[in-house]
Amino acid sequence: MTSRPSAEPRDIPEATVARLPVYLRALTTLAEDGVATCSSEELAQATGVNSAKLRKDLSYLGSYGTRGVGYDVAYLRYQIARQIGVTQDWPVVIVGIGNLGHALANYSGFRSRGFRVVALLDADPSRQEEVVAGVDVRPFDDLEAIVEECGVAIGVIATPAAAAQDVADRMVAAGIRSILNFAPTVLAVPEGVDVRKVDLSIELQILAYHEQRKSPHLALTPIEEPAI
Repeated sequence: MTSRPSAEPRDIPEATVARLPVYLRALTTLAEDGVATCSSEELAQATGVNSAKLRKDLSYLGSYGTRGVGYDVAYLRYQIARQIGVTQDWPVVIVGIGNLGHALANYSGFRSRGFRVVALLDADPSRQEEVVAGVDVRPFDDLEAIVEECGVAIGVIATPAAAAQDVADRMVAAGIRSILNFAPTVLAVPEGVDVRKVDLSIELQILAYHEQRKSPHLALTPIEEPAI
């Protein structure tokens, strides 16, 4: 028996929301490999999530699969994509076109996942002569006009830490309500504005911690206290 989606959407916990893109990526790979159906155990293995937790997460979508058959890969893929909003086109602006900004602008995964980079902005006049991934780098002062013209939904900050808060303030004032922050700083934003922070150095430090625990023979080097 296959369950039907409930008439009214249920509130989805943030932890589940964070895992839905992981499920979507795995389902996309399965679909590209020609897999039509998969069990919860197979999908859990592909995503590194406990199968019971996966079934609980998917229950929030109102789709439980078919007993004895599993999940219809194409259907579940669509349901998750619809739930997280990537079945539509989201205009994105990237501010800060240094090395990281260049890498983000050239990332082909944005368009394939429903995100369209409509503008690249930088305050450095020398950057404004560049074309990255077919998009002209424009002055940061064009932000407000671009947000209004293109209906920008998401702002990406790839600036140095010192400039990030001012960029966020301008984004919020221009009407952007979702920000992806790559700058190594915490942003203060008003209620109703969502910020996701990506700090690569912190992720590396977490890996270093686990690597150290896997190698107990490595001696910890004491940190010298500063001389008084």
